Amino acid sequence: MTLLHHLLDRSTRLTPGKDAVRYRGEGTSYAQLQDISMRTASGLQALGVARGDRVVIFLPNRPEAVEIALACSRMGAIFIPVSPMLRSRQLTHILRDSGATTLVLSDSLLPYALSSIEDSGAVRNVVLVEAKQSLKQIRREVRQLRIEELRSYEPIGANAVAIDRDLAAILYTSGSTGPAKGVMISHHNLVSGAVCVAQYLENTSDDRLLAALPLSFDYGLSQITTAFHVGACATLTNYSMPAAIVQEAAAEKITGLAGVPTMWAYLAAAEWPAAARDRLRYITNSGGALTQTLIRSLRARLPSARLFCMYGLTEAFRSTYLDPDRIDERRGSIGKAIPNQEILLVRSDGSRCEPGETGELVHRGSLVAQGYWNNPEATARRFRSVPAWVSTATAGEMAVWSGDLARTDADGYLYFVARADQLIKTSGYRVSSTEIEDIVSEVDGVIENVALGIADELLGQKIVVAVAGSVGDAEALIERIRRHCRLHLPPYMAPADIHVLEALPRNANGKPDRPALAKWIESSRTDYVSRQA
Repeated sequence: MTLLHHLLDRSTRLTPGKDAVRYRGEGTSYAQLQDISMRTASGLQALGVARGDRVVIFLPNRPEAVEIALACSRMGAIFIPVSPMLRSRQLTHILRDSGATTLVLSDSLLPYALSSIEDSGAVRNVVLVEAKQSLKQIRREVRQLRIEELRSYEPIGANAVAIDRDLAAILYTSGSTGPAKGVMISHHNLVSGAVCVAQYLENTSDDRLLAALPLSFDYGLSQITTAFHVGACATLTNYSMPAAIVQEAAAEKITGLAGVPTMWAYLAAAEWPAAARDRLRYITNSGGALTQTLIRSLRARLPSARLFCMYGLTEAFRSTYLDPDRIDERRGSIGKAIPNQEILLVRSDGSRCEPGETGELVHRGSLVAQGYWNNPEATARRFRSVPAWVSTATAGEMAVWSGDLARTDADGYLYFVARADQLIKTSGYRVSSTEIEDIVSEVDGVIENVALGIADELLGQKIVVAVAGSVGDAEALIERIRRHCRLHLPPYMAPADIHVLEALPRNANGKPDRPALAKWIESSRTDYVSRQA
């Protein structure tokens, strides 16, 4: 297996009649998905989409998104999954930056895309899913068609149009500053990632995975590639309410569920009937650390499910995991490197860190992406040569220098410290936002929180915490947080301001949007702000 669609084709040969994907109670078999993706690939070629062209998929999690990605793989195009949470400004940036010639979107998202199509310049094809509207409002010439028209062509031939080092996808990821950057993902990255993840999760063809995270998120896309690698079934859904996820897990007999901390915070509080709870073989977390309180809640709520705490970044897909049997003895650890990858900790001068010493986490291996699309400066900062002291590295081998700070214990288990750009510098101290967030999360009534450093003339940065909580008595919640912080944090780490909100703003991958929160805090005031004297 070398290309993305080879994952599907192999499982089609083994179990052609088995469901590859399910959506809203209906299944598409491996053989059906293979045929549809081959026909769609021919349809894209008929539109003039050529090898190396970019195709933006602006859809929620649904079978058509998977179909288009596979079709692009078959004819050498590059697919770009985009979160349906994005609006015109973000979509326009992605269309312009990528130079995409084709946009696939659902009818419900068309209002957000009209101005982007107009302003992008390069888009010449628009493929509509569930088309009920038209693009008559567009002033320039754009070809519009329904996705069913793409499927009407004869299946594409089996001629190889790419090698495994060619780009398969571009995943746009938001950083702490500037517009989103497109991470260039090769076929080799995707296939190797599926093999590595399936290995430590021990996935088999009997698994039924619930893909609730957006496919624009590498962690969400991984649910599909991992399932196809082993011939499992992936049920596509879109996370909204925890009760809906629980119902889907029961109805679809789900054995594996991936989530992020916010999602798990709500699911840990939900009622899980035996039909959903007892079939879950494992659950996974990435996109942020789980607190010990939440870990205990999840293990109590889902006693049959093994909990994998993982760490990854879009630039290297997945980096580490902690064996579920080691959670109690390695509290707070992100584990060790996943199979066939190496994780290094490096000092600022490029030398190797000793156990217990904090350094930058550097990922080496087959999952290292090919840099940022159309952004050589950012690529040069993040994708750099493997440290010289790694004697087994090949000449010119690139690694991802994550910008994240971590340390190891004497046994080589890794512990996340902070993102380098999320360290708060206050009163001469360097403070980890994660450490503050862990303490605040222990307070009753706190669902989620983010600690930020906000510019302050006296302190350098003051510590501000934004909390999503049970907003019954916000002032009482603030006081509980203050008391708890006074007990468990040194004075310089105690928050100066606390904001209680009904919900925290989120970026396209569902994570708390730190830049948006910081901007709001700097420019706004709320009734639910408490200031230290």
